[in-house]
Amino acid sequence: MTVLVGYVPSPLGEAALAAAVEQARFRDEPLLVVNTSRGDAYVDPRFAQEGDLERVVRELTAAGVPHTVRQLMRGRDAAEEIVEIAEAEDVSLVVIGIRHRTPVGKLIMGSNAQEILLRVSCPVLAVKAD
Repeated sequence: MTVLVGYVPSPLGEAALAAAVEQARFRDEPLLVVNTSRGDAYVDPRFAQEGDLERVVRELTAAGVPHTVRQLMRGRDAAEEIVEIAEAEDVSLVVIGIRHRTPVGKLIMGSNAQEILLRVSCPVLAVKAD
């Protein structure tokens, strides 16, 4: 089994990563870090740069957590990517960061977090940044 975390280079992503590390240790499972972008914009702040991912790998290695990092740019939403990976792999838990949004904002714009919560068949841990 594996713990999957949806990672973005932001305080929200760091909070999700920290919670995922804690869960991976608790469950004695490897960690799968997923960072994704649709690739439809010149700049996507959610798409981790090489330095961001190198730092994540260094931190996970130093913490002694077995891990894999996947960075995907296949023209799909982050929710689609995470749901597909969670269903294809032996994932015991998905960890995601959530931000505060108004109910109207969620209704009109949708939410990756909401899509993941509704579609993934394993437990989902939703984390807020401090």
